[in-house]
Amino acid sequence: MSQHLTVTLAGGGIRTVPDGTTAAETLGSQVTPETIGVQIDGRPCDLSSPLRADCCLEPIRADSPAGLAILRHSTAHLLAHAVKRLYPQVQVTIGPVIEDGFFYDFHHPAGFTPEDLERIEAEMARIVAEDRPVVREEWDRDEASEFFRSSGEGFKSEIIADLPDARVGLYRQGDFVDLCRGPHVPSTGCLGAFKLLSVAGAYWRGDERNPMLQRIYGTAWADRASLDEHLARLEEAKRRDHRRLGKQLGLFSFHREAPGSPFFHPDGALVYNLLVEYVRGLYRVYDYREVITPQILDVDLWHRSGHYENYRENMYFTAIEEREFAVKPMNCPTHCLMYGEEIRSYRDLPIRFADFGRLHRFERSGVMHGLTRVRSFAQDDAHIFCAPTQIQSEIRAVIGMIREAYAVFGFTQARVYLSTRPPQSTGSDEMWEQAESALREVLTAEGVEFLLNAGDGAFYGPKIDFCVLDAVRREWQLSTVQLDFSMPERFELEYVDGTGKACRPVMIHRAVLGSLERFLGILLEHTAGALPLWLAPCQVSLATVTDRQHQYAADVVARLCARGLRARADLRNEKLGFKIREAQALKIPVVAVVGDKEVAAGKVAPRLRGGEQLDAMTVEAFADWLLERSHAGNGGVP
Repeated sequence: MSQHLTVTLAGGGIRTVPDGTTAAETLGSQVTPETIGVQIDGRPCDLSSPLRADCCLEPIRADSPAGLAILRHSTAHLLAHAVKRLYPQVQVTIGPVIEDGFFYDFHHPAGFTPEDLERIEAEMARIVAEDRPVVREEWDRDEASEFFRSSGEGFKSEIIADLPDARVGLYRQGDFVDLCRGPHVPSTGCLGAFKLLSVAGAYWRGDERNPMLQRIYGTAWADRASLDEHLARLEEAKRRDHRRLGKQLGLFSFHREAPGSPFFHPDGALVYNLLVEYVRGLYRVYDYREVITPQILDVDLWHRSGHYENYRENMYFTAIEEREFAVKPMNCPTHCLMYGEEIRSYRDLPIRFADFGRLHRFERSGVMHGLTRVRSFAQDDAHIFCAPTQIQSEIRAVIGMIREAYAVFGFTQARVYLSTRPPQSTGSDEMWEQAESALREVLTAEGVEFLLNAGDGAFYGPKIDFCVLDAVRREWQLSTVQLDFSMPERFELEYVDGTGKACRPVMIHRAVLGSLERFLGILLEHTAGALPLWLAPCQVSLATVTDRQHQYAADVVARLCARGLRARADLRNEKLGFKIREAQALKIPVVAVVGDKEVAAGKVAPRLRGGEQLDAMTVEAFADWLLERSHAGNGGVP
């Protein structure tokens, strides 16, 4: 007599079914055309999964987060199926889900072209039309390994060799079989709203010593409307690409002689320094003291801090007079040295050291990307040394600073993550538990909703990461607050409490904008290059109608600059319309037109970059108008 199971349905009701009944059979009428999977006790599974114990069932819709993950994973398999049909000699490797899409890596020395992607996409559509069932099978691992080896799929055999289980999951759709844990859609006919996007190179398992693979990126959605909306966002993101804007606006460039290290041109350096001055203004309000520390330090320091053991693959080293030195990737150890130079009293705490020192980290060439992933950069970096009783108030102040900065730069939405102990870390279990609890408590007290990012903390302590959403709703990690009990211990830092007892301070690592290079790249994409008036390298361009106004325009520029504004005169022998269009292309906030009428009246005729024409005004009134709008956080000029 077969065993019967008790199944609780998420929509209400309880069913009793024989052991081995599939999830789809148990759900019955709750399975709709939009259902592509099922949660069994909260775990995503195939609809065809047999039930083996009492459980809770909830159908997964294609348009839910869990459903999109299944769709994208299944579309990656669809891509591999199509590639194997068209290019039988190609070997398949892995095809995971990523944000908003998927990729699949192939060993194809000849490489794929854009025309190949069109062929592959058409073949994928044919497989969808065939509506092939997607069936899970469980094989003995040795049998599976031999199957792939004999099929010429050596990478799959290598993957299986690293799996601990005696049996492995395979999925079959028509003539294609792939190694996978699943889950997947019931049939290929459930797919269809997808698009292949690009091809890139990637080393097998991320190791440059391994074979180079071809990585095909794609995106998949529950319906065509969502796909079209996403593709439109991608096109908008291309238009906002900070690398293109940086060249167009003359802000920065890169050269092969210094990979991953930006060259800031005069206008770019001006914007960069304005960002630094803005942060320095926050420091005056929040009582930080700025320091300057060396860039190259004896490697013993990095052993002491733990960076050598935990971070050396990202560091640069050099030998000087038979001593080994490292170029600093972080400022924290140097601040510990400065703190430890003298005896500190509890009355001195908190001590807040801020540092714009240049940092260098080795990023692999395959991951560098404009300003957002570089090897040479500076952060609005600071470290707070405080007593344990001051942790809550200090982190609350940092959160206040972060909120203030986001408002100034127009980031109205942010997600917050609490990152906990990573596998590679230093310190005791008790220390980590205390640090993680402290961060949870302050986030809860501040009413900050947060998501848990398990295992993604720094090697020396847990952290809070603030991720902003930009104008096209992409997520960027900006600010961070890291609580560190380990480094004060390593550097034997102390303060004397009210009873004369030597105590260990706590160290808070924090950055508001983060890497200034990265922040500028993000801000350029967020604003599409239209920086706010206070941050624009040229705030106003004086455009003359004829050469008769040249002297007047030059005089106006001098008067505006004397008021602290950044103005330039366009005196070229070009038509006024051309000058206005070029100023708009350069994202200059205001164009002040100067013709004979303006010269006679001692006025200018301002035009905003959004196209709005203002009434003519005197030079002094125009300067007052600009100054009123050229302070951080006041809205600026559209």
